[in-house]
Amino acid sequence: MLVAIAIVLVCLLVTALVLAGASVRVLREYERGVVFRLGRVTRQRGPGLVLLVPGIDRMVRVSLRTVTLKIPAQEIITRDNVPARVTAVAYYRIIDPTKSAIEIEDVVAATSLIAQTTLRSVLGKAELDALLAERERLNDHLQQIIDDQTEPWGVKATTVEIKDVEIPERMQHAMARQAEAERERRAKVINAEGEFQASARLADAADVIGRNPVTIQLRYLQTLMEVSSNQSSTIVFPVPVDMLRPLVDAAGKRAANVEGADQSQLEEALGAARQALEEAGAANPLLGTPSAAVPEPRAE
Repeated sequence: MLVAIAIVLVCLLVTALVLAGASVRVLREYERGVVFRLGRVTRQRGPGLVLLVPGIDRMVRVSLRTVTLKIPAQEIITRDNVPARVTAVAYYRIIDPTKSAIEIEDVVAATSLIAQTTLRSVLGKAELDALLAERERLNDHLQQIIDDQTEPWGVKATTVEIKDVEIPERMQHAMARQAEAERERRAKVINAEGEFQASARLADAADVIGRNPVTIQLRYLQTLMEVSSNQSSTIVFPVPVDMLRPLVDAAGKRAANVEGADQSQLEEALGAARQALEEAGAANPLLGTPSAAVPEPRAE
């Protein structure tokens, strides 16, 4: 009899321990428990020690930590018909454990598929230049769309970042040529602006020098002083035209005076010869008047 009673007590004790182990749960600080009692949701539990009714209650653990979701590479065609391969990463967390347990079967798979379709849809409407230069705006747009779609599931999409954009090699070469041409254009524009400013300054300097001719002489002397600092240089001294002009004018006047004297002497000789011929013709009528044979002097 005592043996039978002992066996019954041992069985009851083992059963009590099994039931106690099945009714006690411990949730961590970042976990919450959604309890279903006979299929109906009760209030949210956790963190800490949670007691359940064995055989009646069933608990689903939900983590509230931020999840890193790597979006697989997506083949897209941009708005300007450029093929590209885009990879991205998304960060989300559950803010309502009850909705995440009863509204969606698999939160991770559903969020991943939503992120992939949204990535293709949004980036397919953008041009390649915007995809490369305006990533912050596109990231914000992607995060807003994904967050709006996952909000009914109790999921909050905190951040979406475009990780990498791969374009064909031919397009890379074309973009490199375009960037090089753009840099050359900027260099030419800057050079032209510099020449324009320099020409304006030179025009101002010419106006100042024109009002005072001595200024150009001082500039020559200053240039010679700068060049003479290097003994290996050959100095070529430019002579101003203004200094040579008086000499040229004097030589021209002297040549004009000499030419005028020679012309006057020639005219006097021709006049004497003409007069002698006229006298000879008057003395002898047979000779006629040869005055027509004497040429008139020409001024050279």
